[in-house]
Amino acid sequence: MDRGLFITFEGIDGCGKSTQIGLLTDWLEKRKADFVLVREPGGTPVGEKIRTILLDKENDGMSPVAELLLFEAARAQIVSERIRPALCEGRYVICDRFFDSTYAYQGVARNLGTDLVNGLNRMAAGGLEPDLTFFLDISVDESFKRRRSRAIEDDRIELLGRDFQNKVRGGYLEAAKASQRIKTVDASGTPEEIFNIIKGYITERE
Repeated sequence: MDRGLFITFEGIDGCGKSTQIGLLTDWLEKRKADFVLVREPGGTPVGEKIRTILLDKENDGMSPVAELLLFEAARAQIVSERIRPALCEGRYVICDRFFDSTYAYQGVARNLGTDLVNGLNRMAAGGLEPDLTFFLDISVDESFKRRRSRAIEDDRIELLGRDFQNKVRGGYLEAAKASQRIKTVDASGTPEEIFNIIKGYITERE
């Protein structure tokens, strides 16, 4: 590849992103592929500090606009510092969430408007878009069932409840209808079944 392949994973909380990212990185390692794994928000020293602010439950008074701009600030940093350089070196970049999250969470669920969010996404990413995005789709009921089984305390955004998560899922479905790069994957199957679908899309794109 002259330019690396940029792959992102999206979905509501508990959809299985971490599991699928783990299976993908294992597969790439077996193929001796050169890749970078990053997450949003975070992935850089600046981004990780922003992540702490965004997810801290003590910051429950944060305004939706402040939240949006913090996500975009972290994104601008990771694109310039990590993602774009890795792609220019011909490496795969695997990112746990990218700007489709902002579309769904802030644009739709926070009702800030998708036109506004799309414009800020383009600015923060410098026009960069993923080559492939996997939206792992599960119901909100299944999301809450999975989250209850985890021995992990919910962060500020995860605590926003079912209605909010339903709006987020609707935002993802809306984004997926508008973009061919977003592949909607039924995430109710086994991890292996889901990964076989993901692997097929990546093989087609390479």
